[in-house]
Amino acid sequence: MPSGRASDTELIERKNKELAAILEVSRVLTASFDLENNLSSAMSTLGNMLDLQRGCVFLLDQLSKELSIVAAHGLTKQNIEKGKYRIGEGIVGRVLEQKSPMVISNIGKEPLFLNKTGSRPEKEGISFLCVPIKFKDEPLGVLSVDRIYSTEHGSVDDDLRVLNIIASLIAQFVKLRESFVEVEKEKEHLKRELKGKYSIDNIIGLSDRMQEVFEAVHRVAQSKATVLLRGESGTGKELIAKAIHYMSARSKGPFIKFNCASIPEGLLESELFGHEKGAFTGAISTRNGKFELANGGTIFLDEIGDLPILLQPKILRVLQEREFERVGGHKAIKVDIRIITATSRDLESLVSQDRFREDLYFRLNVIPILLPPLNQRGEDIPLLIEHFLKKFNEENRRSVCLDKTAMQIFLDYGWPGNVRELENTIERLVVMSPKDKIFASDLPISLSLRRPKTSRGEMSLTTDLKELEKVNIMDALEKTGWVQAKAARLLGITSRQIGYKMKKLGIEVKG
Repeated sequence: MPSGRASDTELIERKNKELAAILEVSRVLTASFDLENNLSSAMSTLGNMLDLQRGCVFLLDQLSKELSIVAAHGLTKQNIEKGKYRIGEGIVGRVLEQKSPMVISNIGKEPLFLNKTGSRPEKEGISFLCVPIKFKDEPLGVLSVDRIYSTEHGSVDDDLRVLNIIASLIAQFVKLRESFVEVEKEKEHLKRELKGKYSIDNIIGLSDRMQEVFEAVHRVAQSKATVLLRGESGTGKELIAKAIHYMSARSKGPFIKFNCASIPEGLLESELFGHEKGAFTGAISTRNGKFELANGGTIFLDEIGDLPILLQPKILRVLQEREFERVGGHKAIKVDIRIITATSRDLESLVSQDRFREDLYFRLNVIPILLPPLNQRGEDIPLLIEHFLKKFNEENRRSVCLDKTAMQIFLDYGWPGNVRELENTIERLVVMSPKDKIFASDLPISLSLRRPKTSRGEMSLTTDLKELEKVNIMDALEKTGWVQAKAARLLGITSRQIGYKMKKLGIEVKG
């Protein structure tokens, strides 16, 4: 305990120190909502500015009802891990239980002082001050400090006053942070609810890009407008077309799908518009075309960009008049249909090259909906993987799952084939894997390849596979400091394989 009296100058200096420490702790605690970082900074501030040997902030876990050290000054990591107390246990536990400060003038002579942290090999002469951290009489934790007193350090009452103020600041920070965490949780919950507002059965997508697509589908479904779906192959254009149909007033009518690129040009007209008996050799009976079959419902014309230029005026007539004539016929056939088209091609470029009629383009492009490629909706990939694993596990009576490292490779891969490629990959793994857990080394080497980018930052689809392989092996070697064994593990291949590939691809060994 302190002896002698401090001079007025020493008293003023001490008060200034205390005030500066309180202000600095207040500043640190309001800097962010990072619990451990803020409290650690606060304890370092107290220790350095008020000459404290050690200090700890204990917080109460509401589930386990155990006090543990969240931040400390003058303790090692091992010391901190040992500092756990039950309510009522030792000095720390009693202070929380009684919600009142305790001062031990010499911990070496106090049997209640447990020294659980083991941070005081020499306990003689050390004073221990402990105050509760509470908010409106609700106990939240305990603030404790070690002090070796001398005249310039002031009295126990001075320290208790400062510690009570600091404990009050910590309590306010802890409660404010709790409110912040609750608000953030609620915000995330509402965000998920809003994202779930626009959903379509059998189509997975919580990403912002897919939510925009879903919202557009919900808005357009009840209308009669012509829709043009645009996007790369494998992005799910047919699924979206079906969703528009089944969410519309035409849902009880037929949904007819026709791929303009899958039928030879000579047969396209007959397939779409039908033909009369005797219209051409082999036309032994009258046949209805796709437009007639779709009457009362929806026709989905996929890959409309591949439609021959000679057929385009007839499609334009259907769009404008909702009528057409069969091949070999002269009677106009009226139909009540909705037309949805899709393409993975650049229609604007085709128009400029006179390979696609401009008037037809404008008729089709009434409501364009762009489907994003899979590499632009990364947050959907884990959901899609989960969906496909469940689907193919059930079909094949398996219980295959992905290891974290394998999942990361799936997230890093460019997916040039989009959702279709992902689905096929998962099905292949489920069917062919001899074990139930898939690791990075079990994945095909192609999944480890990152697609190089062009000068415009876009993925190059024409790069040779050997060049792709070389780029990714070089990348793995750079990441691992040109240690071939580590690079091989990163790529999911053996050391022997990477050595062979390096020789084959002309990659010189460094180091």
